Amino acid sequence: MPTTAAHPIQLGLNAFGDVPVDGDGRLVSDAEAVRVMVEEAVRAERVGLDVFSIGEHYRPEQVDSASTVALGAIAGRTERIRVGTAVAVLSTQDPVRLYHQFATLDAASSGRASLVLGRASSTESFPLFGFSMEDYDQLFEENLELFLALLDGGAVTWSGLSRPALEGYRPRPRLAPGSAAPWIGIGGSPQSVLRAARHGLPLMMAVIGGAIERFAGHSQYYRDASAQLGHEPGPIGLHSIGHIAATDAEAVDTFWPVYRDRMATMARERGFPRPDRAHYLAEVEHGALFVGSPETVARKILGAAETLGLSRFDMKYDTYGTSVRDRAQTVELLGAAVGPLLVDARAPVAAGAPAPDRVADPRDGLDAVSRHRRAHGTR
Repeated sequence: MPTTAAHPIQLGLNAFGDVPVDGDGRLVSDAEAVRVMVEEAVRAERVGLDVFSIGEHYRPEQVDSASTVALGAIAGRTERIRVGTAVAVLSTQDPVRLYHQFATLDAASSGRASLVLGRASSTESFPLFGFSMEDYDQLFEENLELFLALLDGGAVTWSGLSRPALEGYRPRPRLAPGSAAPWIGIGGSPQSVLRAARHGLPLMMAVIGGAIERFAGHSQYYRDASAQLGHEPGPIGLHSIGHIAATDAEAVDTFWPVYRDRMATMARERGFPRPDRAHYLAEVEHGALFVGSPETVARKILGAAETLGLSRFDMKYDTYGTSVRDRAQTVELLGAAVGPLLVDARAPVAAGAPAPDRVADPRDGLDAVSRHRRAHGTR
């Protein structure tokens, strides 16, 4: 079984399969990008990190479209680190197939699978797999209900929009008792916060811009909604972009052209203004970019943990065009330098917050989620 977190808050990495550049500034091949990602996960375990998670995208600059396959390769090369999704796009996944993949990964890794489910901010999977954006909310809600029903452990009878009906279906392999409950990933929607509270699931907030303090209300809403529903809140996690180097100046100067080019692409696609260097520096100093020396990044993580009541922090470290060397340096410094600083500082976690990657019930895991669903009728 997996060990408990090595840090005051669980400390992890998120990879979106962004293709890196080699020492000559050339993009590596897709195959090499996958191998680099696997090696980074192995390094993450070696330097003491708690979680390594892979996203799900279908874009030309990213190679994370089959995350559970890559996670299986990582599980075979590691022994302690949790392996998970960041996020699995449940709206366009078959919940039955995802359950089988997750249960198999959990078995192969001796109970180390950690699943974050989300609706998708990048929506390429909708037309790719024949779904309509008009069904964005309904697909996620239906698929989440089915996935949680499968987690309950009994025979499942279900019908809905996204897949053929089920009648008394019992999937194999089964998840072992006490397996970690899935997290709900959100990008800022209060409705998503309430959904996590309603189902008694941990909350993972993706904050990639603006002041961290803006999301304190989401954390409080999650805790208040959980209390109103009659149960303890689960863990709260934060996903943000980061880059670490030996000094603040090196980190800021190295990451700026990568950030500039990536945000220019997103600005064209999503219709927001292209950020300039002044905006970038403001995000580094006061916003959601965790860019700097280990000391600076550790201070920022501690501040976010106190502000939001975090049990987990995941750094998205593999922005498109970052060099293989700089990515390795970020992985190394997050585990070998930032992690010990967090331990030394004894990071304050919100009063009553549960232990990392565990739901609040002392018997924890999926058993607690199932009891909550039965008690509150969330089928």
